[in-house]
Parts: sequence; C-alpha cells; structure tokens
Amino acid sequence: MRAPTQETALLSHALPLSLTAAVNPVAAGSSQAAEFHGPSINEFFPDALLFAGTPFEIDRLVIIRFIAVAVLLVIGIVGTRSMKLVPGRGQALIEYAFDVVRRNTFDNLGEKDGKRFLPILATIFFSVLFLNLTGLIPGFNLQGTSRIAYPLILAVVAYVAFIYAGLKKHPGAFLRNALFPPGVPWPLYIIVTPIELVSTFVLRPVTLTLRLLMNMVVGHLLLVLFFAATQFFLFDTEGAFKLFGVGTLAFGIAFSFFEILVALLQAYVFMLLTAVYIQLALADEH
Repeated sequence: MRAPTQETALLSHALPLSLTAAVNPVAAGSSQAAEFHGPSINEFFPDALLFAGTPFEIDRLVIIRFIAVAVLLVIGIVGTRSMKLVPGRGQALIEYAFDVVRRNTFDNLGEKDGKRFLPILATIFFSVLFLNLTGLIPGFNLQGTSRIAYPLILAVVAYVAFIYAGLKKHPGAFLRNALFPPGVPWPLYIIVTPIELVSTFVLRPVTLTLRLLMNMVVGHLLLVLFFAATQFFLFDTEGAFKLFGVGTLAFGIAFSFFEILVALLQAYVFMLLTAVYIQLALADEH
C-alpha cells in the first residue's frame, strides 16, 4: 500500500513541472527560469520620499505634479510676458491653444458668461493636458492624473462652478427646478426627484472624476505591459521568441502616439463637460 502512495505523490509533483516546461520551453532546460512580471496597481503608489505616513506625504507622482504645474506656469508667464502684434512661433502656439478653449467656452456660454468662467475652464484644460502628458516623458513615465486626488479636485471645482452659476443666475429657482422639473405631474415627482438628485448632483462629479482617472490608469498599464513584454522577449528569451519583442515594441510605440491623442481628448472633454454643466445651470429654464 505504501509504494502506490509514493508513486502518486511523485506524479503529483512531476505534472506541474512538465506543464511548466511545455509552456516555457526556453527556460525548461535552465535552473533559473525567466519570469515575466506584468504591471500592477502598485505602479501608482511609489514609495514615499518625504513626510511618510502623514497627510502631506510626497512621493514620485506628487513631485511629477509639482513639476508639471511649474512648467505650465513658466510657459504661461514667459510666453505672455511680452506679447507682440505679429506673434512669433511660441506666442502663436500659445494663442492658438488658448483660442481653442475660448471658442468652446463662448460657444457654450456666450461671450458675457464665457469671460466670467474662461479662467476656470482654461485652467482645467491646460492642467489636465500637462499632467496627462507626463506619462509619456522619459524619467516620469507616470501620469499626474492617474491617482484619484487630482481628478477629484478638478471635479469638485467644476461642481462648485456649476452650483455657483445656477444660484447666482437663478437664486430662487435653480435648486427647485433642478429637483422638481416644471411640467411634470406632481405624483411623478416621487420617481423623478430622486433620479434628478442623483444624476445632477451626484453622478456628474463622479463621472467627471472616473472618466479621466480610468483612461489614464488603463493607458499607463497598457504602456507598461507593452514595454515590459518587449524587455522580457528581447533580453530574457532565446531564439524565435525574440520576434515577439519586435511586435510588442511596435505596439508600444504606436500606443504612445495614441496616448498623446487620449491625453488631449480627455483634457478637452473635461473642459467641455464643465462648460456644458455651467451652461445648463445658466439656462433660462431654471
């Protein structure tokens, strides 16, 4: 009875080893098998550099945010310090970028209200854009918007601007008309009011936050996956497996350009939705 038991134990240990050898034939003959380590959520939580364990903890991502904001301020101050009637290339680029925000703001809010809210919308657009692009800069390799704090703060700013615009324009009717839309039969308010409360005053800041956050998180993870796989196939495998590294490198480069488009698009969408929400608050229906 003892021998069959030992044979069963040996087979149970040999089976996983044979499966490993079949799946990873490159490392099957070596004592140190190469392993691929994909990206994880820990990418967004690097080790603390200053004030560890306090609410003011500073890590690499926070420093990236500081640097991105500092660069944005320097470009804004230096680029607009000596404006000329006939702009040079730098001034023309800044004017064009700002004009994109201005035209979209005026299209949604009109010139009068657009001038009031243009500073907020321009700040949202350019800060989101610069912090999104840090994920593509060598040495940074991490978007400043890939952790929830910054997207959440911007969503709160947009939410406060929305509430302020509505209360300022329609102090007595904004909240009432938002929760109890005119023309709806009174019995239906039992259903309509909770829906309006959640959709208008809860989901809007939540969706603004999550839309930006998740796009940046997914984009970063995909880039890390492509380039980590490239390193693995090119340096840790042998033979024909190295060809996979060429493919993952091509995908990584192509997706890097796609991430530039996503960074620009997410900044534009965040700014545009904020302008639309403010426009809804200013509408005469309230």
